[in-house]
Amino acid sequence: MSDRMPSSHEARPAGSHYQPSLWVVLVIVVLFIGGAVLMLRTPGASAPGSPTTTTTATGAPTTTTTGVVNKAKVTVQVANGTNVTGLAASYTQKLQLLNWATLPPGNSTPAGRTIIYFNPGYVNAAREIAAEIKMPASIVRPRGGANPIANAAHDDIILVLGPNAAG
Repeated sequence: MSDRMPSSHEARPAGSHYQPSLWVVLVIVVLFIGGAVLMLRTPGASAPGSPTTTTTATGAPTTTTTGVVNKAKVTVQVANGTNVTGLAASYTQKLQLLNWATLPPGNSTPAGRTIIYFNPGYVNAAREIAAEIKMPASIVRPRGGANPIANAAHDDIILVLGPNAAG
């Protein structure tokens, strides 16, 4: 047996290099280009969570965000507005198990009922939290100027628990 390398003039074993025929390459290129054109021309194609601008009857544009909520990127502060010890800690733990980015539980002034406050851009997250804690969507409110607990102005969601959360 010889240790020398085969020269470029010697025959190589069959099947050692696969080279697709020109028509196979052309079909692949045409399919790729056709798919790209279809994707770019599809009306209304947008990524989940991308902003959508609509115009109201008064002509004022409003921007809303639709799609999947990234729970790990939404800071949620839970505050106890009742005299039930550990209620905020219990809800904080529930939300953590549901993959929300919760802050340490706190207390608020006494609340007549449970309210979920949200900062701009987090209405869908607030609605999802309401559904997950088995509360009606009517408890969801924009934070606006409300400051239900100290040092929470920059939290995305503030969940203030009222007596209806204790039962």
